[in-house]
Amino acid sequence: MHTQRRTLSVRSSLGVLAVTGLLATAACGTQSGDDRSSPGSDSVGTRKAAPITGKYWSVRSVTVDGKEHDAPAGAYIRFAEDGTVGGNYGCNHFGADVRIKGDTIRIGDAFKTEMACTDAAAMAFENRLGSAVSGSTLKAEADGDGLTLTAPDGSTVNLEEEKPAELVGTRWNVTSRVKSGSAVPLTEEAKDDVELTFGKDGTVRGRLGCNRVTAEATVGDDSIALGRAATTRKMCSPSLMETERALLKLFDGTVKYQVKHRTLTLTSENGTGLEAAAAR
Repeated sequence: MHTQRRTLSVRSSLGVLAVTGLLATAACGTQSGDDRSSPGSDSVGTRKAAPITGKYWSVRSVTVDGKEHDAPAGAYIRFAEDGTVGGNYGCNHFGADVRIKGDTIRIGDAFKTEMACTDAAAMAFENRLGSAVSGSTLKAEADGDGLTLTAPDGSTVNLEEEKPAELVGTRWNVTSRVKSGSAVPLTEEAKDDVELTFGKDGTVRGRLGCNRVTAEATVGDDSIALGRAATTRKMCSPSLMETERALLKLFDGTVKYQVKHRTLTLTSENGTGLEAAAAR
C-alpha cells in the first residue's frame, strides 16, 4: 500500500464505526514464519525476543522531554502481519503502513479519524502519541508483557499487552456517546463518572454521570434486551444531566452490541448509542 497522509472526515456514527472496524480488522494478525525482512515480521530482537503482531498493546504512557504523560482509557496499538498498524490515539482511531525488522519498526504517515474531542488532556496526549509514532522509525524493546517504543528524538511509548475483555463481568468505562449520526466523546466533567457492568445475574449496574442505575439485561448473541432503568434521584450540573438523559434512552429496549477486544459498542434501533473501554 502506497504510504501517504490521508485525513478521514467522519460525518456519521456509521462512518466512525466502519473506520474503527476497518482498523481493528486490518490490525489483527497471526504469527507466521521467521522471515524478519518481510513486512509482517514480528520478532523484536531485544532483551527478550517476542512476537508483537496479533496482540492488543494498551498504551500506558508517552514520555516526552523526560516527562511521562499517562494515557487516557482506550488508547491502544495493534500491529498486523499484513504490514499495517492500527489503533486509537486516545480520542481518534488511526492506521498506517508498518515494516518490522528485528528491533526496528518503521511506521508510515498515519491517517486518522477526526472526532472533535472536548477533553483537552486527551487531545494533548493524542498529539504526543501521534508525533511519536506517525512517520517514524522506532526501536522496540520487549520485556515480558511490556513493550517500549523509542523514537529518534528520545520520546518513548510505553505499552502493555492486555487480554480480550468479556462483555459480562467487565466494568466498561463509557468514552463516547453516539448521537445524531456522530460519535462524540464525553465531556471532561463526565468522562470518569459513566460506567456500566453487566452481571451474571442478568442485570446491568453502573453510573450515568450523575446517578447510579440498575436494570435487567438479557444478553443474546449480538443484542441486549435492557429493562426499564431504576436510578437514584440526585441532581447534578446541566452537562451531566444532559449526558444522563441521553444514555437513559438506551434502556427499556433492545440494543445491538459489539465487543472488539477491549472496546464495547452499544447501538439502539434509532442509531444512538455509546462506546466504552474495558477498565484496567
